[in-house]
Amino acid sequence: MIVQVDRLTHRYGGRVALDDISFGVRPQEIFGLLGPNGGGKSTLFRILSTMMAPASGEARIAGHDVVREAALVRKRIGVVFQSQSLDRSLTVAENLRSQGHLYGLAGRPLAHRMAVVMARLGIADRRDELVEKLSGGLRRRVEIAKALLHEPSVLLMDEASTGLDPRARMELWQYVQELRGQDGITILLTSHILDEADRCDRLALLHQGRIVAEGTPAELKGEIGGDVVVLEVADPPAMERRVAARFGLAARVVDGKVRVEIANGHRFITEVVEAFPGEIESVALHKPTLEDVFVHETGALIC
Repeated sequence: MIVQVDRLTHRYGGRVALDDISFGVRPQEIFGLLGPNGGGKSTLFRILSTMMAPASGEARIAGHDVVREAALVRKRIGVVFQSQSLDRSLTVAENLRSQGHLYGLAGRPLAHRMAVVMARLGIADRRDELVEKLSGGLRRRVEIAKALLHEPSVLLMDEASTGLDPRARMELWQYVQELRGQDGITILLTSHILDEADRCDRLALLHQGRIVAEGTPAELKGEIGGDVVVLEVADPPAMERRVAARFGLAARVVDGKVRVEIANGHRFITEVVEAFPGEIESVALHKPTLEDVFVHETGALIC
C-alpha cells in the first residue's frame, strides 16, 4: 500500500473526530473518503498532509511516517486544499514559479516542470493571465498544477470540486483520471458528492469519525441486495411500525420518509399500496446508490 492508515484516533477536547480508523490505498488508485461535513474527512486530510499529528495511531505515505518523517512525506505528496491557495494578483506562471521555489526548483528544471504540468492540465495558453480573471474551473486546474510541480507520487485532494459548476466538475474529473492513467499518480480525495464517489476505484464511508463501510462503489451498493422503496406518508413512524408488522421488513424513517430495502421493489409497491389504501401520499423506487449504502450503515443521509 502506498498509503497506510492504522488505528488513527484524534479528539478536539471531548469530541472524537477520528475513532480508531484503518485503511490502505494501493498505488495508482483513486481512493475516495465519502461522508458528510463533520464526519472526520478534514481531520484525516490534515493528518495525511502533515499539517497536524494524530492523538494516536499511525499513517504512512510511500513508506514514510507522516509525523516522524513529515519532510520526506511532503516530497512525495501534492496537496489540493478545499480553499484556494493561489495568489489572485499573480499570473498562472508566477504562481507556479513561486511554488517551485518552495521545493528548491529553479532555472531550466523549473521551467521544464512548469511547461509539463501546464500542458497536462490544459492551461499552457493561460500562463500569462492573472488568476483573478480565471474561471473557478481554471483556477482549480492551476491548483492541481501547483501540486504536481515536484512530481509527487500521491495527490491529496480535499473537496476539490467545491464551488465548481457541473461542467467544470466533469473537466476536473477528466484530468484526475488522466493523472492516474497516464502519469501513474495515486489519488486520495475527500468528498460529500455522490457522483464523484461513484468514479473512485474504492471508497471508505466516514461517519462520526469511524469507517462504516469500505469497497468499490459496486461492492458497496451490492450490500443493499435489492431495490429501495421510499414512501411519503402523514405519520412516518407509525407507517414504519405497520410495514414491519405486516411484511416482516426492517423499514426505516429517514428525513421524514419511510425507506424499505427489498428485492423486486415494484411488487412490494403494489402490495403496500393495497395494504394501506389512501394512506400513502407518494412512492418512489430506485436501484441502490451510495447514499442508500450510507443510510443502510448509519441511518443518516450524507448531505
